[in-house]
Amino acid sequence: METYLNLLFSSINCTFAASKYTMDYAENILGTIGNTPMVKINKIIGDIPALVLAKYETFNPGNSVKDRMAVKMIEDAEADGRLKPGGTIIEGTSGNTGMGLALAAIVKGYKMVCVISDKQSKEKVDILRAVGSEVVVCPTDVAPEDPRSYYSVSKRLAEETPNSWYVNQYDNPSNAKAHYESTGPEIWKQTDGKVTHFVVGVGTGGTISGVGKYLKEQNPNVKIWGIDTYGSVFKKYHETGIFDENEIYPYITEGIGEDILPKNVDFSIIDGFTKVTDKDAAIYTQKLAKMEGFFLGNSAGAAIKGLLQLKEHFTKDDVVVVLFHDHGSRYVGKMYNDEWMREQGFVEEEA
Repeated sequence: METYLNLLFSSINCTFAASKYTMDYAENILGTIGNTPMVKINKIIGDIPALVLAKYETFNPGNSVKDRMAVKMIEDAEADGRLKPGGTIIEGTSGNTGMGLALAAIVKGYKMVCVISDKQSKEKVDILRAVGSEVVVCPTDVAPEDPRSYYSVSKRLAEETPNSWYVNQYDNPSNAKAHYESTGPEIWKQTDGKVTHFVVGVGTGGTISGVGKYLKEQNPNVKIWGIDTYGSVFKKYHETGIFDENEIYPYITEGIGEDILPKNVDFSIIDGFTKVTDKDAAIYTQKLAKMEGFFLGNSAGAAIKGLLQLKEHFTKDDVVVVLFHDHGSRYVGKMYNDEWMREQGFVEEEA
């Protein structure tokens, strides 16, 4: 009898132990997008009295924030019939949106054509090809309306390719909507609603506009700051309403700034811009790795330097969130290469 009871209790205990756990997995790689961590920044911020947190987007499967809007744009295009089964996705990209689109294309069974400018790193081109995308490289130093520009080439390829869809992340409203629905709510929840400032580099404008709209709906006093680069039109346009072509010239910093005004940039949500030089962006990209262990892309260097330039806006009671876009592996031949840094004159002693 005692042996029977022991066996019975043992069986019950095993059943209870097994029932405590359930399988937890994503249906495919797209299910791992979002819910990225928030990490405190410690050394590089110097004497800034605020709590400064990094929204660390490299934890997305494509190693960038662009995974979020890439999938959203595809899902919305599928829903309204712009993207049909077996179709070809075509997009002009600085690399990261292309990567997010490529991952979704693999899972969903589409072909992917990425049109990229020649200023982007070799690593970005290699990565896009590694995930099966066709890559077309265009010159950087041409006007947007020039038929050789990556804007023009993207549109032309979409017109010439049967059953294709031109994404147009710059003017596609699903871009900002993705960040309104995911990134913004995550930041609000992770800071327990205490976020006072959001700082981010601006390119297509989807991230700053989507996140900014959500945060200001929760608390209109949250300040939204954009990081711009020299050679881009954003800062002056925001301050004066003037699109000044004299502001436009080639620059090295990747992923932020534009020589056009994308429809996704909602200037009414943005409280201000600060500009960061190519040199400072490159130097601070290295500093983030060496001082914080943050192996990030070029725009992160611009973002943290921009944050330092805004330090007088922050108090000890503030919670500042800066978003870091992408991973350092895309820039090993550039900002993490000392020879390249010397060739550009980007050595720390001369900063």
